[in-house]
Amino acid sequence: MSEPQNKPTGSTHADSVKASIVVPCYKVEKYLPRCLDSLVGQTLEDIEVICINDGSPDRCIDILRDYEARYPGKVVVIDKPNEGVWKGRRDAIAIARGEYIGFVDSDDYVAPDFAESLYRAAKEAEADISVCGFHRVDVDTGDILTTEMAERREPIDVRACPERLLELNGAPWNKFFAARLMKELPDLPNPPRIFDDMMMHLLAFPRVDKVVFVDKPLVFYLIRPDSIMTTIDKSKIESTYQSMLDVREVYERLGVLDRLGEFLDAAAFLHLGISLMFRVSYDKSADLKGVLVENTAYLDARFPTWRASEVISSANAKRFGGVFGRLNWAKRIYKLHLMGPALACYRFAIAKLHIDIKW
Repeated sequence: MSEPQNKPTGSTHADSVKASIVVPCYKVEKYLPRCLDSLVGQTLEDIEVICINDGSPDRCIDILRDYEARYPGKVVVIDKPNEGVWKGRRDAIAIARGEYIGFVDSDDYVAPDFAESLYRAAKEAEADISVCGFHRVDVDTGDILTTEMAERREPIDVRACPERLLELNGAPWNKFFAARLMKELPDLPNPPRIFDDMMMHLLAFPRVDKVVFVDKPLVFYLIRPDSIMTTIDKSKIESTYQSMLDVREVYERLGVLDRLGEFLDAAAFLHLGISLMFRVSYDKSADLKGVLVENTAYLDARFPTWRASEVISSANAKRFGGVFGRLNWAKRIYKLHLMGPALACYRFAIAKLHIDIKW
Protein backbone atom coordinates (compact mmCIF):
# COMPACT_ATOMS: atom_id res chain seq x y z
CA MET A 1 0.00 0.00 0.00
CA SER A 2 1.18 3.52 -0.71
CA GLU A 3 2.05 5.78 2.17
CA PRO A 4 -0.33 8.73 2.60
CA GLN A 5 1.29 12.14 2.45
CA ASN A 6 -0.26 13.24 5.72
CA LYS A 7 -1.13 11.00 8.63
CA PRO A 8 -4.87 11.09 9.34
CA THR A 9 -5.87 13.44 12.11
CA GLY A 10 -8.91 13.65 14.35
CA SER A 11 -9.04 9.98 15.37
CA THR A 12 -7.05 7.89 17.81
CA HIS A 13 -7.65 4.59 15.95
CA ALA A 14 -7.17 2.80 19.24
CA ASP A 15 -10.73 1.58 19.62
CA SER A 16 -12.90 -0.17 17.08
CA VAL A 17 -16.11 1.28 15.67
CA LYS A 18 -19.07 -0.44 14.09
CA ALA A 19 -18.36 0.76 10.58
CA SER A 20 -15.74 2.60 8.58
CA ILE A 21 -17.00 4.33 5.43
CA VAL A 22 -14.34 5.12 2.84
CA VAL A 23 -14.83 8.13 0.55
CA PRO A 24 -12.29 8.73 -2.28
CA CYS A 25 -12.28 12.38 -3.38
CA TYR A 26 -11.09 13.87 -6.65
CA LYS A 27 -12.52 16.96 -8.41
CA VAL A 28 -15.85 16.78 -6.57
CA GLU A 29 -15.96 20.05 -4.62
CA LYS A 30 -19.45 20.75 -6.01
CA TYR A 31 -20.91 17.53 -4.64
CA LEU A 32 -18.73 16.74 -1.62
CA PRO A 33 -20.60 18.71 1.11
CA ARG A 34 -23.89 16.92 0.39
CA CYS A 35 -22.11 13.56 0.49
CA LEU A 36 -20.42 14.35 3.81
CA ASP A 37 -23.60 15.80 5.34
CA SER A 38 -25.39 12.54 4.56
CA LEU A 39 -22.61 10.54 6.24
CA VAL A 40 -22.12 12.57 9.41
CA GLY A 41 -25.90 12.49 9.87
CA GLN A 42 -26.18 8.69 9.93
CA THR A 43 -28.49 7.09 12.50
CA LEU A 44 -25.70 4.62 13.31
CA GLU A 45 -23.55 6.87 15.46
CA ASP A 46 -20.53 4.65 16.11
CA ILE A 47 -18.92 5.08 12.70
CA GLU A 48 -15.96 6.80 11.10
CA VAL A 49 -15.82 8.41 7.68
CA ILE A 50 -12.38 8.08 6.10
CA CYS A 51 -11.92 10.56 3.26
CA ILE A 52 -9.01 10.30 0.83
CA ASN A 53 -8.05 13.51 -0.93
CA ASP A 54 -6.35 11.91 -3.92
CA GLY A 55 -4.33 14.94 -4.98
CA SER A 56 -7.49 16.76 -6.04
CA PRO A 57 -6.66 20.13 -7.66
CA ASP A 58 -9.86 21.85 -6.52
CA ARG A 59 -11.10 22.77 -3.01
CA CYS A 60 -11.72 19.20 -1.84
CA ILE A 61 -9.01 19.30 0.83
CA ASP A 62 -10.36 22.56 2.30
CA ILE A 63 -13.85 21.07 2.53
CA LEU A 64 -12.50 17.88 4.09
CA ARG A 65 -10.41 19.72 6.68
CA ASP A 66 -13.47 21.77 7.65
CA TYR A 67 -15.55 18.63 8.27
CA GLU A 68 -12.66 16.98 10.08
CA ALA A 69 -12.48 19.97 12.47
CA ARG A 70 -16.24 20.02 13.02
CA TYR A 71 -16.55 16.25 13.51
CA PRO A 72 -13.36 15.16 15.32
CA GLY A 73 -13.10 11.41 15.65
CA LYS A 74 -15.83 10.84 13.08
CA VAL A 75 -14.30 12.37 9.93
CA VAL A 76 -10.73 11.24 9.19
CA VAL A 77 -8.76 12.77 6.31
CA ILE A 78 -5.94 11.26 4.31
CA ASP A 79 -4.25 13.84 2.05
CA LYS A 80 -2.00 12.23 -0.54
CA PRO A 81 -0.63 12.68 -4.06
CA ASN A 82 -2.84 11.44 -6.88
CA GLU A 83 -2.45 7.68 -7.27
CA GLY A 84 -5.97 6.63 -8.21
CA VAL A 85 -8.90 5.03 -6.44
CA TRP A 86 -7.29 1.59 -6.06
CA LYS A 87 -4.37 2.79 -3.96
CA GLY A 88 -6.42 5.42 -2.16
CA ARG A 89 -8.93 2.84 -0.94
CA ARG A 90 -6.13 0.57 0.24
CA ASP A 91 -4.61 3.43 2.26
CA ALA A 92 -7.99 3.97 3.92
CA ILE A 93 -8.56 0.26 4.56
CA ALA A 94 -5.16 0.07 6.29
CA ILE A 95 -6.26 2.49 9.02
CA ALA A 96 -9.96 1.58 9.18
CA ARG A 97 -11.21 0.57 12.65
CA GLY A 98 -14.68 -0.65 11.72
CA GLU A 99 -16.13 -4.12 12.17
CA TYR A 100 -17.44 -3.53 8.67
CA ILE A 101 -16.04 -1.37 5.90
CA GLY A 102 -18.24 0.41 3.39
CA PHE A 103 -17.58 2.70 0.46
CA VAL A 104 -19.39 5.79 -0.82
CA ASP A 105 -18.52 7.79 -3.93
CA SER A 106 -17.93 11.44 -3.11
CA ASP A 107 -20.40 12.74 -5.69
CA ASP A 108 -23.22 10.54 -4.33
CA TYR A 109 -25.14 10.66 -1.06
CA VAL A 110 -26.93 8.17 1.15
CA ALA A 111 -30.10 7.83 3.22
CA PRO A 112 -29.83 8.49 6.99
CA ASP A 113 -30.22 4.77 7.78
CA PHE A 114 -27.73 3.59 5.14
CA ALA A 115 -25.06 2.51 7.64
CA GLU A 116 -27.46 1.22 10.30
CA SER A 117 -29.44 -0.91 7.83
CA LEU A 118 -26.36 -2.50 6.27
CA TYR A 119 -24.67 -3.02 9.64
CA ARG A 120 -27.74 -4.55 11.34
CA ALA A 121 -28.45 -6.83 8.40
CA ALA A 122 -24.88 -8.12 8.33
CA LYS A 123 -24.66 -8.61 12.11
CA GLU A 124 -28.03 -10.34 12.48
CA ALA A 125 -27.33 -12.74 9.61
CA GLU A 126 -23.63 -13.14 10.48
CA ALA A 127 -22.96 -12.25 6.86
CA ASP A 128 -19.68 -11.31 5.23
CA ILE A 129 -21.32 -8.79 2.88
CA SER A 130 -24.57 -6.84 3.12
CA VAL A 131 -26.06 -5.19 0.04
CA CYS A 132 -28.76 -2.52 -0.31
CA GLY A 133 -30.72 -1.06 -3.20
CA PHE A 134 -30.06 2.29 -4.82
CA HIS A 135 -31.58 5.06 -6.90
CA ARG A 136 -30.00 6.40 -10.06
CA VAL A 137 -30.59 10.15 -9.92
CA ASP A 138 -30.32 12.82 -12.63
CA VAL A 139 -27.84 15.32 -11.21
CA ASP A 140 -29.49 18.30 -12.92
CA THR A 141 -33.16 17.65 -12.16
CA GLY A 142 -32.93 15.45 -9.07
CA ASP A 143 -35.35 13.03 -10.74
CA ILE A 144 -35.01 9.35 -9.88
CA LEU A 145 -34.29 7.59 -13.17
CA THR A 146 -34.33 4.00 -11.91
CA THR A 147 -34.46 2.10 -8.64
CA GLU A 148 -32.37 -1.06 -8.53
CA MET A 149 -31.67 -4.02 -6.25
CA ALA A 150 -34.42 -2.90 -3.87
CA GLU A 151 -36.56 -6.01 -4.29
CA ARG A 152 -36.56 -8.76 -1.68
CA ARG A 153 -33.82 -11.34 -2.26
CA GLU A 154 -32.91 -14.47 -0.39
CA PRO A 155 -29.45 -14.49 1.24
CA ILE A 156 -26.67 -16.15 -0.72
CA ASP A 157 -25.01 -19.23 0.75
CA VAL A 158 -21.81 -18.96 -1.27
CA ARG A 159 -20.57 -22.43 -0.35
CA ALA A 160 -23.74 -24.00 -1.71
CA CYS A 161 -24.38 -21.66 -4.64
CA PRO A 162 -21.37 -19.52 -5.59
CA GLU A 163 -22.84 -18.60 -8.98
CA ARG A 164 -25.34 -16.31 -7.26
CA LEU A 165 -22.48 -13.88 -6.63
CA LEU A 166 -23.15 -12.79 -10.22
CA GLU A 167 -26.31 -11.12 -8.89
CA LEU A 168 -24.23 -8.49 -7.11
CA ASN A 169 -23.65 -5.23 -8.93
CA GLY A 170 -19.97 -4.52 -9.46
CA ALA A 171 -19.80 -1.32 -7.41
CA PRO A 172 -18.86 -1.28 -3.69
CA TRP A 173 -20.89 1.81 -2.76
CA ASN A 174 -24.06 -0.10 -1.77
CA LYS A 175 -22.33 -2.69 0.39
CA PHE A 176 -20.72 -3.31 3.77
CA PHE A 177 -17.86 -5.81 3.86
CA ALA A 178 -16.62 -7.63 6.95
CA ALA A 179 -13.38 -5.84 7.83
CA ARG A 180 -11.28 -9.00 7.48
CA LEU A 181 -12.26 -9.24 3.79
CA MET A 182 -10.80 -5.83 3.09
CA LYS A 183 -7.86 -6.09 5.49
CA GLU A 184 -6.79 -9.38 3.87
CA LEU A 185 -7.61 -8.29 0.33
CA PRO A 186 -4.80 -9.36 -2.00
CA ASP A 187 -3.15 -6.57 -3.94
CA LEU A 188 -2.53 -6.72 -7.68
CA PRO A 189 0.98 -6.11 -9.08
CA ASN A 190 -0.44 -3.71 -11.67
CA PRO A 191 -3.75 -2.27 -10.44
CA PRO A 192 -6.37 -2.06 -13.19
CA ARG A 193 -6.84 1.27 -14.94
CA ILE A 194 -10.57 0.61 -15.26
CA PHE A 195 -12.97 -1.95 -13.74
CA ASP A 196 -11.17 -1.61 -10.41
CA ASP A 197 -14.44 -1.98 -8.47
CA MET A 198 -15.18 -5.31 -10.09
CA MET A 199 -11.66 -6.60 -9.48
CA MET A 200 -11.92 -5.68 -5.80
CA HIS A 201 -15.12 -7.71 -5.49
CA LEU A 202 -13.58 -10.73 -7.19
CA LEU A 203 -10.57 -10.60 -4.86
CA ALA A 204 -12.87 -10.57 -1.81
CA PHE A 205 -15.19 -13.39 -2.90
CA PRO A 206 -12.92 -16.41 -2.10
CA ARG A 207 -13.32 -15.65 1.63
CA VAL A 208 -17.06 -14.94 1.50
CA ASP A 209 -19.53 -17.48 2.89
CA LYS A 210 -22.73 -15.46 3.15
CA VAL A 211 -24.28 -12.38 1.52
CA VAL A 212 -27.44 -10.74 2.81
CA PHE A 213 -29.67 -8.11 1.19
CA VAL A 214 -31.50 -5.03 2.46
CA ASP A 215 -34.58 -4.47 0.32
CA LYS A 216 -34.47 -0.68 0.48
CA PRO A 217 -32.84 1.89 -1.85
CA LEU A 218 -30.41 3.66 0.48
CA VAL A 219 -27.90 5.16 -2.00
CA PHE A 220 -28.51 8.07 -4.35
CA TYR A 221 -26.17 7.45 -7.28
CA LEU A 222 -25.83 10.60 -9.35
CA ILE A 223 -25.75 10.42 -13.13
CA ARG A 224 -23.54 13.31 -14.23
CA PRO A 225 -23.06 14.71 -17.75
CA ASP A 226 -19.29 14.76 -17.20
CA SER A 227 -19.22 11.08 -16.23
CA ILE A 228 -20.27 9.81 -19.67
CA MET A 229 -18.36 6.84 -21.08
CA THR A 230 -14.79 7.77 -21.87
CA THR A 231 -12.59 6.45 -24.67
CA ILE A 232 -11.22 2.98 -23.96
CA ASP A 233 -7.82 2.75 -25.61
CA LYS A 234 -5.85 -0.43 -26.17
CA SER A 235 -3.74 0.04 -23.05
CA LYS A 236 -6.84 0.09 -20.85
CA ILE A 237 -8.16 -3.08 -22.47
CA GLU A 238 -4.82 -4.82 -21.99
CA SER A 239 -4.64 -3.60 -18.37
CA THR A 240 -8.09 -5.08 -17.71
CA TYR A 241 -7.16 -8.39 -19.32
CA GLN A 242 -3.96 -8.63 -17.26
CA SER A 243 -5.74 -7.74 -14.01
CA MET A 244 -8.25 -10.50 -14.62
CA LEU A 245 -5.40 -12.97 -15.11
CA ASP A 246 -3.87 -11.71 -11.87
CA VAL A 247 -7.19 -12.38 -10.12
CA ARG A 248 -7.17 -15.91 -11.53
CA GLU A 249 -3.67 -16.42 -10.15
CA VAL A 250 -4.93 -15.33 -6.72
CA TYR A 251 -7.71 -17.95 -6.95
CA GLU A 252 -5.13 -20.58 -7.85
CA ARG A 253 -2.88 -19.55 -4.96
CA LEU A 254 -5.80 -19.69 -2.52
CA GLY A 255 -6.84 -23.11 -3.80
CA VAL A 256 -10.41 -22.08 -4.68
CA LEU A 257 -10.48 -22.68 -8.44
CA ASP A 258 -12.22 -26.05 -8.04
CA ARG A 259 -14.99 -24.34 -6.10
CA LEU A 260 -15.12 -20.95 -7.85
CA GLY A 261 -13.56 -21.58 -11.27
CA GLU A 262 -16.81 -21.73 -13.26
CA PHE A 263 -18.12 -18.67 -11.41
CA LEU A 264 -14.91 -16.79 -12.28
CA ASP A 265 -15.16 -17.76 -15.96
CA ALA A 266 -18.79 -16.59 -16.02
CA ALA A 267 -17.78 -13.34 -14.31
CA ALA A 268 -15.08 -12.85 -16.94
CA PHE A 269 -17.69 -13.23 -19.68
CA LEU A 270 -20.05 -10.80 -17.94
CA HIS A 271 -17.50 -8.09 -17.23
CA LEU A 272 -15.06 -8.47 -20.12
CA GLY A 273 -17.19 -10.07 -22.80
CA ILE A 274 -20.14 -7.75 -22.27
CA SER A 275 -19.43 -4.71 -20.09
CA LEU A 276 -15.95 -3.98 -21.47
CA MET A 277 -17.07 -4.52 -25.06
CA PHE A 278 -20.05 -2.22 -24.44
CA ARG A 279 -17.65 0.53 -23.40
CA VAL A 280 -15.39 -0.13 -26.39
CA SER A 281 -18.43 0.17 -28.68
CA TYR A 282 -18.79 3.84 -27.72
CA ASP A 283 -15.33 4.60 -29.15
CA LYS A 284 -15.90 5.48 -32.82
CA SER A 285 -12.20 5.06 -33.55
CA ALA A 286 -12.12 1.50 -32.26
CA ASP A 287 -12.13 -1.56 -34.52
CA LEU A 288 -14.98 -3.18 -32.61
CA LYS A 289 -15.09 -6.25 -34.83
CA GLY A 290 -11.39 -6.88 -34.32
CA VAL A 291 -11.59 -6.23 -30.58
CA LEU A 292 -14.49 -8.70 -30.29
CA VAL A 293 -12.45 -11.37 -32.07
CA GLU A 294 -9.53 -10.77 -29.70
CA ASN A 295 -11.87 -10.74 -26.70
CA THR A 296 -13.40 -14.07 -27.66
CA ALA A 297 -9.96 -15.61 -28.15
CA TYR A 298 -8.89 -14.26 -24.75
CA LEU A 299 -11.93 -15.74 -23.00
CA ASP A 300 -11.51 -19.09 -24.77
CA ALA A 301 -7.85 -19.30 -23.79
CA ARG A 302 -8.02 -18.01 -20.22
CA PHE A 303 -11.60 -18.56 -18.98
CA PRO A 304 -12.73 -21.43 -21.21
CA THR A 305 -15.74 -22.81 -19.34
CA TRP A 306 -17.84 -19.76 -20.27
CA ARG A 307 -18.96 -21.45 -23.50
CA ALA A 308 -20.40 -24.59 -21.89
CA SER A 309 -20.78 -23.27 -18.37
CA GLU A 310 -23.50 -24.65 -16.14
CA VAL A 311 -23.42 -21.24 -14.47
CA ILE A 312 -24.54 -19.53 -17.69
CA SER A 313 -27.11 -22.17 -18.59
CA SER A 314 -30.78 -22.36 -19.51
CA ALA A 315 -31.35 -24.24 -16.25
CA ASN A 316 -29.95 -21.36 -14.16
CA ALA A 317 -31.77 -18.83 -16.34
CA LYS A 318 -35.01 -20.61 -15.47
CA ARG A 319 -34.05 -21.16 -11.81
CA PHE A 320 -32.79 -17.69 -10.94
CA GLY A 321 -33.89 -15.40 -13.79
CA GLY A 322 -32.40 -11.90 -13.82
CA VAL A 323 -28.74 -11.73 -14.77
CA PHE A 324 -28.64 -15.46 -15.51
CA GLY A 325 -31.30 -15.14 -18.19
CA ARG A 326 -29.55 -12.17 -19.76
CA LEU A 327 -26.18 -13.90 -19.69
CA ASN A 328 -27.61 -17.00 -21.31
CA TRP A 329 -28.95 -14.92 -24.20
CA ALA A 330 -25.70 -12.94 -24.46
CA LYS A 331 -23.72 -16.19 -24.68
CA ARG A 332 -25.88 -17.31 -27.60
CA ILE A 333 -25.41 -13.95 -29.34
CA TYR A 334 -21.65 -14.23 -28.87
CA LYS A 335 -21.56 -17.72 -30.36
CA LEU A 336 -23.49 -16.47 -33.40
CA HIS A 337 -20.94 -13.64 -33.84
CA LEU A 338 -23.72 -11.06 -33.49
CA MET A 339 -22.33 -9.13 -30.53
CA GLY A 340 -21.48 -6.08 -32.63
CA PRO A 341 -25.04 -5.54 -33.90
CA ALA A 342 -26.41 -6.43 -30.45
CA LEU A 343 -24.27 -3.70 -28.83
CA ALA A 344 -25.46 -1.19 -31.44
CA CYS A 345 -29.09 -2.07 -30.60
CA TYR A 346 -28.30 -1.76 -26.89
CA ARG A 347 -26.85 1.73 -27.36
CA PHE A 348 -29.89 2.75 -29.44
CA ALA A 349 -32.26 1.50 -26.72
CA ILE A 350 -30.42 3.57 -24.11
CA ALA A 351 -30.04 6.77 -26.16
CA LYS A 352 -33.35 6.89 -28.03
CA LEU A 353 -35.79 4.70 -26.09
CA HIS A 354 -34.37 5.38 -22.59
CA ILE A 355 -34.35 1.67 -21.90
CA ASP A 356 -31.31 0.33 -20.08
CA ILE A 357 -30.79 -3.37 -19.44
CA LYS A 358 -29.36 -3.80 -15.95
CA TRP A 359 -26.80 -6.56 -15.65
